[in-house]
Amino acid sequence: MRSADERPLAEGGEGSGARPLTDAGADGFVDRHGLWDDRQRAAAGQIRRVIDELGLDMVRFSFADQHGVLRGKTLTRDAVPGALRSGVTAPSSLLLKDTSGRTVLPVFSGGDPRVSRHFAGAGDIVLVPDPTTFRVLPWAERTGWILCDVFHPDGTPAPFCPRGMLRGRLDALAGAGYDLTVGVELEFHVFRPAAGSLRVGVGRPGAPGPPPEVEPVSGGSQLLHEEGLDRLDGLVGLLHRGLTGLDLPLRSLELEFGPNQMELTLDARGAARAADDALLTRAAVRQICRRNGYHATFMSRPAGAQTASTGWHLHQSLRSRETGEAVFAPSAARAGEGEVLSAQGRHYLAGLLEHAAAATVFTTPTVNGYKRYLPLSLAPDRVVWGVDNKGAMVRVVGGPDTGGVRLENRSGEPAANPYLYVASQVISGMDGMARKLDPGPPALDPYDAKAPRLPGSLAQALDALDADPVFTRAFGQDVVAWLTGIKREEFARYLGHVSDWEQREYFDLF
Repeated sequence: MRSADERPLAEGGEGSGARPLTDAGADGFVDRHGLWDDRQRAAAGQIRRVIDELGLDMVRFSFADQHGVLRGKTLTRDAVPGALRSGVTAPSSLLLKDTSGRTVLPVFSGGDPRVSRHFAGAGDIVLVPDPTTFRVLPWAERTGWILCDVFHPDGTPAPFCPRGMLRGRLDALAGAGYDLTVGVELEFHVFRPAAGSLRVGVGRPGAPGPPPEVEPVSGGSQLLHEEGLDRLDGLVGLLHRGLTGLDLPLRSLELEFGPNQMELTLDARGAARAADDALLTRAAVRQICRRNGYHATFMSRPAGAQTASTGWHLHQSLRSRETGEAVFAPSAARAGEGEVLSAQGRHYLAGLLEHAAAATVFTTPTVNGYKRYLPLSLAPDRVVWGVDNKGAMVRVVGGPDTGGVRLENRSGEPAANPYLYVASQVISGMDGMARKLDPGPPALDPYDAKAPRLPGSLAQALDALDADPVFTRAFGQDVVAWLTGIKREEFARYLGHVSDWEQREYFDLF
């Protein structure tokens, strides 16, 4: 969070003469249930100063739903103090919806064992802000932004809160003596709205409206083409200013291989913060683009992306909490023998491979993402690992002479929920270390037909998750049943839709 002392006063902010924020809501929900630590309390006090000195009018209180989409409410300045102390209420049914906005569990009928008392009747959840995530939006006038965790009205954490789910897995990892560092590479597509197209697709839950009509911004086929990126310099500048102004650790902006395809990378951070970064980055890119006449999408394979789909390459490494040493790096002796990973690194890697099929529900949660798993495409389609091999599902990168070793999982799609993606890696890797699994030798041909395939569809991935008990042990049966139920409903809607392919293929022939 930026300090108000480092910023000039905004015009109209009134500085120290502004009406101070009151103590409304003191001894509220947060205090009663002990939901903040000392660092969060200190950050809350700083928020009050920033709002006062910058003259902010509104603050967005947002949380990540099961799909990694931000939901929440925008509060006025006068309402912020009470919200900081007592949270913000919202309908609990937000945690029971598929990607079309349809509530897939019967919250009003009663008697369904999948609907606990906390969700019956679509009663409230409480969004409890995390003051350490507060930011001032660079693109929205006099507006702040804060991420929230989800609780039930009795003060218990909502088990379906993705941010809380990741925190629980990182606590378990810390209990085993390790901290996880994550680096993010996100690919995405950017288009221009078609000339004269101002249409907003009106739909309903279960039947989204038509997508925007768009035109290309780049022709593709020229990877990292400097002149091609220069043609998009206005867009690049908008994204750079917006993301860095939001205090996100932007490292690079790149022109990728496919038409309209770009990539951004973020500096590696602790896993919890990196997941927050990814969530906010996606939302920021979409909002910045929309405000400036572009349409950005993190859908992996939109129509027209024949040459290259977009992925989310997630870099991960462990450090010992006791010594601070990198865990994946081999000893000098083992490196001299040609080993690229320590024994613990090999076990963790083996866990990623062992549970890869089930984990795709978390790494690739949309119907569309499975259309990215194609051979010879710089995307994986097999459960294999390799040493600096961009066709493998897991790529071992770096070495003792480069400052560390990390694992890059290349199976994820950019629409994945950041918290669930990272949590799935922790669960898989920890199981590999606990059972001392062995990954076998690295693949030289990552598209070898004899290697096990990644799931070919979301339905296959859900079946694999149902058959893999490690995620049920980690998350709990109720959580896994909740997520698989939502995703199966989503897949059923997909199967019930008559596509343009079917119409072209059969309508005139038969």
